[in-house]
Amino acid sequence: MNSPILENSVLIAVNGTLMQGLELNKNLLQVGAKFIRETHTDSNYRLWSINDRHPGMLRSENGGKEIHLEIWELSPEGLVTILHQEPPGLCLGHIALSDGKNILGILAEPYLVENQKEITKWGGWRDYIVSR
Repeated sequence: MNSPILENSVLIAVNGTLMQGLELNKNLLQVGAKFIRETHTDSNYRLWSINDRHPGMLRSENGGKEIHLEIWELSPEGLVTILHQEPPGLCLGHIALSDGKNILGILAEPYLVENQKEITKWGGWRDYIVSR
């Protein structure tokens, strides 16, 4: 599905509970965000389950894999609202996509993944949830 990018909007990549049909997707919908497409990171990302509540993703030069993402379009004000609603330790950063482009997206601060279960091998939060 392609949608024209509106003036005064931003694109954001999400990799967990903000994705379609999952627990916090309503947060995107409430700020008028529009789903653009599914994609993947490049192969330099690792993913952890944070207490089986949501994922935390970090860029890594070792042990990484492509991680499934969704791209959403929303207003800058909507982005601020979304960031304030995210669990502590999740933040906005640059994510390299498999097509070589970069996009803003949700990442984890390194402390958040300490002593958590690494789920990189599943390639995404949805596939990890199904495996449980």
